[in-house]
Amino acid sequence: MSGLFITIEGTDGSGKTTQLGLLKEYLENKGFSVVCAREPGGTVISEKIRNIIIDKEYKKMNAKTEALLYAASRAQLVSEVIVPTLKKGDIVICDRFIDSSIVYQGDARKLGFENISSINFFATDGIEPDITFFLKLDPEQSIERKKKQEELDRIESENLYFHKKVFYGYISLAEKFSERIKTIDAFADIYTIHRNIVEHIENLLLQKSF
Repeated sequence: MSGLFITIEGTDGSGKTTQLGLLKEYLENKGFSVVCAREPGGTVISEKIRNIIIDKEYKKMNAKTEALLYAASRAQLVSEVIVPTLKKGDIVICDRFIDSSIVYQGDARKLGFENISSINFFATDGIEPDITFFLKLDPEQSIERKKKQEELDRIESENLYFHKKVFYGYISLAEKFSERIKTIDAFADIYTIHRNIVEHIENLLLQKSF
């Protein structure tokens, strides 16, 4: 596939949506065709699955059920949106991807790296991002930002211990896959973060002769 697959990761409240929008605008201004997606979600079927995952009524959801629902949503997004877009030679920017499942379900839910990697390899046919940005914001700051929302969903409502496990899971993952995952200080101002992301993107575009 000749396109470019970019993912943005981080704890809730780290500014992923804002940075996705800025990056989309930047790339489109350079003449690229860009498709944005979010996880879980991004297709009609995936959004239905998302509603189940985040519904606070389902507090008794088994961790394996949760992991499989994320993988199912992802499988639909990959087949319906991501792969067709990349085959056309265009750019996909996705708010979360497999890394989220590894840290939220693999680490915080204690299902393990291998288990989560295995079910998601099957779900996605092994597709991986060309580059991932981890917006690093510690759990305390993340929770403070999320408090400004009217209502938190089932995952956002988890306790501080859970969100700390997610945070340190991301740090470990970024160290393990440092060539792909670029750590960005999400406590900086919005446009400093954007400039840091753009610098990495420009280098990648040169490498791929995109």
